[in-house]
Amino acid sequence: MNRRDAGWRVAYMVAAVGMLLVDQATKAWAVRRLRFGGDMKIINNFLAFTYAENTGIAFGGFQGAGDWGRWILVGLAGAAAVGVFYYFWRTPRDNDRTLGACALLFAGIWGNLMDRVRLGYVIDFILLHAGSYHWPVFNVADACICAGAILLAVDLFFESKRAREQEARRSEEVVVEGEAR
Repeated sequence: MNRRDAGWRVAYMVAAVGMLLVDQATKAWAVRRLRFGGDMKIINNFLAFTYAENTGIAFGGFQGAGDWGRWILVGLAGAAAVGVFYYFWRTPRDNDRTLGACALLFAGIWGNLMDRVRLGYVIDFILLHAGSYHWPVFNVADACICAGAILLAVDLFFESKRAREQEARRSEEVVVEGEAR
């Protein structure tokens, strides 16, 4: 890896640390403002801030698993962070979508991991709703994880499509070479 490639990767990691800091700052704000101060309606019937402590995983799964569940989730998140970091360094420099996705995933994983290790739960506070339908309460780290996962899925879809097109071109070239002989 040359210096320019390493510089870009460092820039992505700096962006990830920036998102991690935004996550932690907004969670600190939620603790100070929402924990005992009540909910805040931002946009009627769409966006509110409400304090929640999530001891489980996304969408309320694995709740009430106790201290052993906390450390299992810490271990899984740590393994995920290591996997994303490895994938990040193995991704070609010209694949900005994947590098950005990994940076978002890394920021989100670390943001929630820090809460879980330090507090035993993850602080959630963003509530989206449409009428009576409420999306589960989430935080900036969760949004980073979702955005990163979507970008990674899009990249994998396009990579798969690109591989099929390259294979089709190779097959055509073989046929053309065979006819030329």
